[in-house]
Amino acid sequence: MSVVVVATISPKAEHAEEVRQAVLETVPRVHEEPGCERYSLHEGSDGALVMVEKWESPEALAAHGKADPLSELSGRLEGKLTGPPSVTVLDALPAGDPAKGAL
Repeated sequence: MSVVVVATISPKAEHAEEVRQAVLETVPRVHEEPGCERYSLHEGSDGALVMVEKWESPEALAAHGKADPLSELSGRLEGKLTGPPSVTVLDALPAGDPAKGAL
C-alpha cells in the first residue's frame, strides 16, 4: 500500500535561495530511490517549500529517511531553517473519480 507524505520546509529569509537550490538539487537523487513514486516540490507564497511525496510502502519511506540524499540535504540545511521540517504522513480517503480522488 502506498504512503503519501507532505513535508514543509520553512527557510529563514536570508537563506531562502540557498535552501531552495539545495532542495532542487536533491530531488533528482530522491527520484532514483527504490519505492519513490512521487517527490514533487512546490513553493508557497510565503516562501515555504512543500514536498508532496508518494512511496510504494512504509518500508520504502523508512529507507528514504535514512538514505544519503536526505541525510546530506539535512546537513546542508542546518541552521538555515526557521525550525525543523513539518512532516505529515497521510492515509488516503478516496472519493469521487478514482483517478482524481487519490494520489
